[in-house]
Amino acid sequence: MDLAYLRRHPEHLPTFLTHQRIRETPVPGGDTCAARRLTLDDGHSVFAKSWPEESPAPVPAGLFAAEAAGLRWLAEAGAPVPEVITALPDLLALEWVEPGVPGPAAAERLGRELAAVHRAGAPAFGAGWAGWIGRLPLDNTAGDGPWGPWFAARRLLPYLRAAVDGGALTAADAAAVDRVLARIEEYGGAEPPARIHGDLWPGNVLWAADGRARLVDPAAHGGHRETDLATLALWGGLPHRDRVLAGYTQVWPLADGWRERVPLHQLHLLLVHAAAFGAGWRAAVRAAVDRL
Repeated sequence: MDLAYLRRHPEHLPTFLTHQRIRETPVPGGDTCAARRLTLDDGHSVFAKSWPEESPAPVPAGLFAAEAAGLRWLAEAGAPVPEVITALPDLLALEWVEPGVPGPAAAERLGRELAAVHRAGAPAFGAGWAGWIGRLPLDNTAGDGPWGPWFAARRLLPYLRAAVDGGALTAADAAAVDRVLARIEEYGGAEPPARIHGDLWPGNVLWAADGRARLVDPAAHGGHRETDLATLALWGGLPHRDRVLAGYTQVWPLADGWRERVPLHQLHLLLVHAAAFGAGWRAAVRAAVDRL
Protein backbone atom coordinates (compact mmCIF):
# COMPACT_ATOMS: atom_id res chain seq x y z
CA MET A 1 0.00 0.00 0.00
CA ASP A 2 1.32 3.42 -0.98
CA LEU A 3 -0.16 6.85 -0.33
CA ALA A 4 -1.81 7.12 -3.73
CA TYR A 5 -3.53 3.76 -3.25
CA LEU A 6 -4.61 4.72 0.26
CA ARG A 7 -6.20 7.93 -1.00
CA ARG A 8 -8.14 5.95 -3.62
CA HIS A 9 -9.11 3.11 -1.24
CA PRO A 10 -9.07 4.43 2.33
CA GLU A 11 -11.55 1.77 3.43
CA HIS A 12 -8.80 -0.86 2.97
CA LEU A 13 -6.55 0.57 5.67
CA PRO A 14 -7.89 -1.61 8.55
CA THR A 15 -7.35 -4.76 6.48
CA PHE A 16 -3.73 -3.87 5.79
CA LEU A 17 -3.20 -3.09 9.47
CA THR A 18 -4.75 -6.39 10.54
CA HIS A 19 -2.48 -8.34 8.21
CA GLN A 20 0.59 -6.35 9.29
CA ARG A 21 1.35 -4.99 5.86
CA ILE A 22 2.19 -1.55 7.27
CA ARG A 23 4.97 -0.63 9.70
CA GLU A 24 3.53 0.94 12.86
CA THR A 25 5.40 3.17 15.30
CA PRO A 26 3.65 4.44 18.46
CA VAL A 27 3.70 8.23 18.87
CA PRO A 28 2.23 10.59 21.49
CA GLY A 29 -1.51 10.98 20.95
CA GLY A 30 -2.95 12.71 24.01
CA ASP A 31 -5.25 11.38 26.71
CA THR A 32 -8.10 10.22 24.49
CA CYS A 33 -6.71 8.02 21.72
CA ALA A 34 -3.86 5.74 20.80
CA ALA A 35 -1.68 7.20 18.05
CA ARG A 36 0.67 5.59 15.55
CA ARG A 37 2.88 6.58 12.66
CA LEU A 38 2.14 4.30 9.72
CA THR A 39 4.96 3.94 7.19
CA LEU A 40 3.71 2.92 3.76
CA ASP A 41 5.51 0.98 1.01
CA ASP A 42 6.50 4.14 -0.85
CA GLY A 43 8.11 5.67 2.26
CA HIS A 44 5.29 8.10 2.99
CA SER A 45 3.91 8.21 6.50
CA VAL A 46 0.38 8.67 7.85
CA PHE A 47 -0.72 9.67 11.34
CA ALA A 48 -3.41 7.31 12.67
CA LYS A 49 -5.60 7.69 15.75
CA SER A 50 -7.68 4.86 17.17
CA TRP A 51 -9.60 4.06 20.32
CA PRO A 52 -7.31 2.43 22.93
CA GLU A 53 -7.69 -1.35 22.95
CA GLU A 54 -7.46 -1.39 26.75
CA SER A 55 -10.40 0.99 27.15
CA PRO A 56 -13.38 -0.71 28.82
CA ALA A 57 -15.76 1.60 26.95
CA PRO A 58 -16.49 1.33 23.22
CA VAL A 59 -15.41 4.10 20.88
CA PRO A 60 -17.97 6.93 21.14
CA ALA A 61 -20.19 7.05 18.08
CA GLY A 62 -19.13 9.83 15.75
CA LEU A 63 -15.87 10.69 17.59
CA PHE A 64 -13.59 10.47 14.55
CA ALA A 65 -16.25 11.67 12.13
CA ALA A 66 -16.58 14.88 14.14
CA GLU A 67 -12.84 15.54 14.10
CA ALA A 68 -12.65 14.85 10.37
CA ALA A 69 -15.61 17.13 9.67
CA GLY A 70 -13.97 19.90 11.67
CA LEU A 71 -10.63 19.52 9.90
CA ARG A 72 -12.26 19.59 6.48
CA TRP A 73 -14.42 22.60 7.39
CA LEU A 74 -11.39 24.51 8.62
CA ALA A 75 -9.40 23.50 5.53
CA GLU A 76 -12.12 24.95 3.28
CA ALA A 77 -11.19 28.35 4.74
CA GLY A 78 -7.46 27.83 4.21
CA ALA A 79 -6.60 26.71 7.73
CA PRO A 80 -3.20 25.05 8.18
CA VAL A 81 -4.51 21.61 9.12
CA PRO A 82 -3.45 18.08 8.14
CA GLU A 83 -5.27 16.46 5.24
CA VAL A 84 -7.86 13.88 6.25
CA ILE A 85 -6.94 10.60 4.53
CA THR A 86 -9.81 8.56 5.94
CA ALA A 87 -12.27 8.69 8.82
CA LEU A 88 -13.72 5.35 9.87
CA PRO A 89 -15.85 4.64 12.96
CA ASP A 90 -12.84 3.42 14.93
CA LEU A 91 -9.90 4.99 13.06
CA LEU A 92 -8.81 8.40 11.78
CA ALA A 93 -5.87 8.69 9.39
CA LEU A 94 -4.31 12.05 8.62
CA GLU A 95 -1.43 13.44 6.63
CA TRP A 96 1.82 13.01 8.53
CA VAL A 97 3.39 16.33 9.55
CA GLU A 98 7.10 16.17 10.27
CA PRO A 99 7.69 17.95 13.59
CA GLY A 100 9.84 21.05 13.77
CA VAL A 101 10.60 23.80 16.27
CA PRO A 102 8.64 26.97 17.02
CA GLY A 103 9.84 30.20 15.47
CA PRO A 104 8.65 33.82 15.29
CA ALA A 105 8.10 33.80 11.52
CA ALA A 106 5.94 30.67 11.70
CA ALA A 107 4.02 32.16 14.64
CA GLU A 108 3.29 35.39 12.78
CA ARG A 109 2.14 33.43 9.73
CA LEU A 110 -0.10 31.34 11.98
CA GLY A 111 -1.69 34.52 13.31
CA ARG A 112 -2.46 35.78 9.81
CA GLU A 113 -3.86 32.40 8.75
CA LEU A 114 -5.97 32.10 11.89
CA ALA A 115 -7.47 35.55 11.33
CA ALA A 116 -8.37 34.62 7.75
CA VAL A 117 -10.03 31.38 8.90
CA HIS A 118 -12.01 33.21 11.58
CA ARG A 119 -13.08 35.79 9.06
CA ALA A 120 -14.45 33.08 6.74
CA GLY A 121 -17.29 32.84 9.24
CA ALA A 122 -19.92 30.24 9.97
CA PRO A 123 -23.65 29.99 9.22
CA ALA A 124 -24.47 30.12 12.95
CA PHE A 125 -22.98 29.49 16.34
CA GLY A 126 -22.46 25.74 16.63
CA ALA A 127 -21.95 23.24 13.82
CA GLY A 128 -23.80 20.86 11.57
CA TRP A 129 -22.43 17.74 13.26
CA ALA A 130 -22.44 16.32 16.78
CA GLY A 131 -19.23 17.36 18.49
CA TRP A 132 -16.72 15.91 20.93
CA ILE A 133 -14.07 17.52 23.10
CA GLY A 134 -11.74 14.84 24.39
CA ARG A 135 -14.03 12.04 25.56
CA LEU A 136 -16.91 14.37 26.39
CA PRO A 137 -19.79 15.23 24.03
CA LEU A 138 -19.90 18.80 22.74
CA ASP A 139 -23.33 20.25 22.04
CA ASN A 140 -23.13 21.88 18.61
CA THR A 141 -26.83 22.78 18.44
CA ALA A 142 -26.95 25.84 16.21
CA GLY A 143 -27.97 29.27 17.44
CA ASP A 144 -28.30 32.56 15.58
CA GLY A 145 -27.08 34.57 18.56
CA PRO A 146 -26.31 36.59 20.40
CA TRP A 147 -23.15 34.72 21.23
CA GLY A 148 -23.21 35.10 25.03
CA PRO A 149 -26.35 33.06 25.84
CA TRP A 150 -25.34 30.42 23.28
CA PHE A 151 -21.87 30.12 24.83
CA ALA A 152 -23.36 29.86 28.31
CA ALA A 153 -25.87 27.16 27.33
CA ARG A 154 -23.68 25.06 25.02
CA ARG A 155 -20.12 25.57 26.26
CA LEU A 156 -20.24 26.40 29.97
CA LEU A 157 -23.33 25.03 31.72
CA PRO A 158 -23.05 21.37 30.61
CA TYR A 159 -19.50 21.06 31.99
CA LEU A 160 -20.28 23.11 35.09
CA ARG A 161 -23.08 20.66 35.93
CA ALA A 162 -20.89 17.66 35.21
CA ALA A 163 -18.05 19.04 37.33
CA VAL A 164 -20.39 19.67 40.27
CA ASP A 165 -22.05 16.27 39.91
CA GLY A 166 -18.63 14.61 39.84
CA GLY A 167 -17.44 16.42 42.95
CA ALA A 168 -14.81 18.52 41.18
CA LEU A 169 -16.56 21.80 42.03
CA THR A 170 -18.60 22.81 45.06
CA ALA A 171 -21.96 24.51 45.22
CA ALA A 172 -20.15 27.75 46.05
CA ASP A 173 -18.01 27.36 42.94
CA ALA A 174 -21.13 26.84 40.84
CA ALA A 175 -22.72 29.93 42.34
CA ALA A 176 -19.65 31.97 41.39
CA VAL A 177 -19.84 30.74 37.80
CA ASP A 178 -23.57 31.45 37.74
CA ARG A 179 -22.87 35.06 38.68
CA VAL A 180 -20.66 35.35 35.59
CA LEU A 181 -23.31 33.73 33.41
CA ALA A 182 -25.92 36.19 34.63
CA ARG A 183 -23.80 38.99 33.14
CA ILE A 184 -22.56 37.15 30.06
CA GLU A 185 -24.10 39.55 27.55
CA GLU A 186 -21.78 42.24 28.91
CA TYR A 187 -18.75 40.38 27.56
CA GLY A 188 -18.44 41.56 23.97
CA GLY A 189 -20.58 39.06 22.10
CA ALA A 190 -21.80 41.31 19.31
CA GLU A 191 -19.61 39.81 16.57
CA PRO A 192 -21.05 37.34 14.04
CA PRO A 193 -20.06 33.66 14.20
CA ALA A 194 -16.41 33.04 13.37
CA ARG A 195 -15.04 29.75 12.03
CA ILE A 196 -12.99 28.60 15.02
CA HIS A 197 -10.85 25.63 16.01
CA GLY A 198 -12.61 25.40 19.36
CA ASP A 199 -9.94 23.52 21.36
CA LEU A 200 -6.88 25.62 20.58
CA TRP A 201 -4.69 25.14 23.63
CA PRO A 202 -0.92 25.20 22.92
CA GLY A 203 -0.67 21.41 22.64
CA ASN A 204 -2.93 21.49 19.59
CA VAL A 205 -0.48 23.61 17.61
CA LEU A 206 2.08 21.43 15.82
CA TRP A 207 5.23 23.25 14.75
CA ALA A 208 6.27 21.59 11.50
CA ALA A 209 9.68 21.05 9.94
CA ASP A 210 8.65 23.08 6.89
CA GLY A 211 8.52 26.23 9.03
CA ARG A 212 4.73 26.40 9.19
CA ALA A 213 2.52 25.64 12.18
CA ARG A 214 -0.41 23.22 11.88
CA LEU A 215 -3.63 23.08 13.89
CA VAL A 216 -4.69 19.62 15.09
CA ASP A 217 -7.41 17.97 17.21
CA PRO A 218 -10.13 20.56 16.60
CA ALA A 219 -13.55 20.86 18.18
CA ALA A 220 -14.45 23.15 15.29
CA HIS A 221 -17.65 25.19 15.22
CA GLY A 222 -19.04 28.65 14.71
CA GLY A 223 -18.03 30.60 17.78
CA HIS A 224 -16.36 33.78 18.99
CA ARG A 225 -12.94 34.40 17.47
CA GLU A 226 -11.51 35.52 20.81
CA THR A 227 -11.98 31.97 22.14
CA ASP A 228 -9.14 30.54 20.02
CA LEU A 229 -6.80 33.38 20.93
CA ALA A 230 -7.63 33.13 24.64
CA THR A 231 -6.99 29.40 24.87
CA LEU A 232 -3.59 29.79 23.20
CA ALA A 233 -2.56 31.48 26.46
CA LEU A 234 -3.46 28.50 28.67
CA TRP A 235 -0.98 26.23 30.46
CA GLY A 236 2.16 28.22 29.90
CA GLY A 237 1.04 29.77 26.64
CA LEU A 238 2.05 29.13 23.05
CA PRO A 239 5.68 29.93 22.18
CA HIS A 240 5.90 33.27 20.35
CA ARG A 241 2.27 34.01 21.15
CA ASP A 242 3.03 37.73 20.86
CA ARG A 243 3.97 37.16 17.21
CA VAL A 244 0.76 35.18 16.64
CA LEU A 245 -1.21 38.16 17.93
CA ALA A 246 0.84 40.55 15.82
CA GLY A 247 0.13 38.55 12.66
CA TYR A 248 -3.53 38.21 13.60
CA THR A 249 -4.10 41.92 14.07
CA GLN A 250 -2.48 42.67 10.71
CA VAL A 251 -5.43 40.90 9.11
CA TRP A 252 -8.25 41.53 11.61
CA PRO A 253 -7.74 43.84 14.60
CA LEU A 254 -9.35 42.74 17.85
CA ALA A 255 -12.16 44.64 19.54
CA ASP A 256 -11.45 46.89 22.49
CA GLY A 257 -11.37 45.11 25.85
CA TRP A 258 -10.42 41.70 24.49
CA ARG A 259 -7.77 41.15 27.17
CA GLU A 260 -10.35 41.53 29.93
CA ARG A 261 -12.49 38.87 28.27
CA VAL A 262 -9.73 36.23 28.09
CA PRO A 263 -10.78 34.41 31.32
CA LEU A 264 -14.35 34.01 30.06
CA HIS A 265 -13.21 32.33 26.87
CA GLN A 266 -10.76 30.12 28.81
CA LEU A 267 -13.49 29.04 31.19
CA HIS A 268 -14.89 26.55 28.68
CA LEU A 269 -11.75 24.40 28.55
CA LEU A 270 -11.18 24.77 32.28
CA LEU A 271 -14.68 23.46 33.03
CA VAL A 272 -14.19 20.64 30.51
CA HIS A 273 -11.06 19.57 32.39
CA ALA A 274 -12.80 19.80 35.75
CA ALA A 275 -15.63 17.63 34.42
CA ALA A 276 -13.24 15.10 32.88
CA PHE A 277 -10.40 14.96 35.40
CA GLY A 278 -11.75 16.10 38.75
CA ALA A 279 -11.04 18.46 41.61
CA GLY A 280 -7.44 19.15 40.59
CA TRP A 281 -8.89 21.71 38.18
CA ARG A 282 -10.98 23.56 40.78
CA ALA A 283 -8.33 26.21 41.51
CA ALA A 284 -7.93 27.07 37.81
CA VAL A 285 -11.69 27.43 37.38
CA ARG A 286 -11.98 29.69 40.43
CA ALA A 287 -9.00 31.79 39.32
CA ALA A 288 -10.67 32.49 35.97
CA VAL A 289 -14.00 33.28 37.59
CA ASP A 290 -12.36 35.57 40.15
CA ARG A 291 -10.62 37.50 37.37
CA LEU A 292 -14.03 38.10 35.81
